[in-house]
Amino acid sequence: MTAPHKILVVFGTRPEAIKLFPVVAALKADPRFTAVVCVSAQHRGMLDQVLDIAGIVPDHDLDLMKPDQSLDALTAALLLGLGRVMDEVQPARVMVQGDTATAMTGALAAYYRKIPVDHVEAGLRSGNIYHPWPEEVNRKIIGQIASLHFAPTDVSAKALTDERVDPGRVHVTGNTVIDALHWVTARIAAEPALAAGLSEIEARFAGKRIIGVTSHRRENFGGGLESIAEAVRQIAARPDVAVVFPVHPNPNVRKVMDAALAGLPNVALIEPLDYPNFARLIGLAEVMLTDSGGVQEEAPALGKPVLVMRETTERPEGVTAGTAKLVGTDSRTIVTEMFNLLDDKAAYENMARAHNPFGDGHSAQRIVELLGNEIRR
Repeated sequence: MTAPHKILVVFGTRPEAIKLFPVVAALKADPRFTAVVCVSAQHRGMLDQVLDIAGIVPDHDLDLMKPDQSLDALTAALLLGLGRVMDEVQPARVMVQGDTATAMTGALAAYYRKIPVDHVEAGLRSGNIYHPWPEEVNRKIIGQIASLHFAPTDVSAKALTDERVDPGRVHVTGNTVIDALHWVTARIAAEPALAAGLSEIEARFAGKRIIGVTSHRRENFGGGLESIAEAVRQIAARPDVAVVFPVHPNPNVRKVMDAALAGLPNVALIEPLDYPNFARLIGLAEVMLTDSGGVQEEAPALGKPVLVMRETTERPEGVTAGTAKLVGTDSRTIVTEMFNLLDDKAAYENMARAHNPFGDGHSAQRIVELLGNEIRR
């Protein structure tokens, strides 16, 4: 019998962990493969929360993050650290996800060793190398290296073929974030205590319309975050509204949000939530206000409109389908669009009932089957 093919799965942030744990589980369940997990810990605490709920114990943990680490210092440390792991593990293939520094350097380190790279969530493009920054370029670099491109949608697949990627290497699989969301909501239904961390806030804001907020994009640091904070302040001034805002640990985010929003009666500035409790927040929210990529995919799966505080998005499918709307970072625009959803029932229902274009919950299994086809070549 042929020995299982060793797949090194590399990730470092909470979103990567959420989107890759269904794939890791599918690989481990398939006798054709041995999954070896390497984490960079680009997000230490938030990453560990996902590893814990998913039951993943990394085989290699680089623990590379340092306070206020520059992108070039992080990239150099990642490239050296991941290279050492690849030299030790000698994998048949390396799998990366999305657009992080970990994903980009993982692909580059594998390329230097002529190891095939498989890219989960391939082909997302905004068309602007500074929005999102540096993620747009990270994705483009991985797109030039990858052997197999697992595109979540037809739009992302076309973006790759438009860049002259071999169409035979591009496969539309749906997005694994929907697999993860289905899994965690089923776990919460079976074990409500997993998402009990919001119980106090639910009681505090009983009878109010919850707005969930996340904001952490590098391109919004400075004036963009200040404008977002002002918009949240105005939204929370409505007596019928309460804002729940898990604040990213980056000090560039925290200092702005604390200065503008701390102490407001209708705002809960809370620590980042673990995955079950964040899924619970989406379920509680009437609208999600975010500059995150993953929330643009997750919220529509639970029927919640998303206002995206960015000028561009690499997930245009949500905007086209009507589940998401770009509102930028101008406080007046954000407030106007939010009040429109809160006050116009038809406008709200049009977004809430729109078709979610990002997947059906079976993406991880499709990816593993495509890998199985590849190793039979």
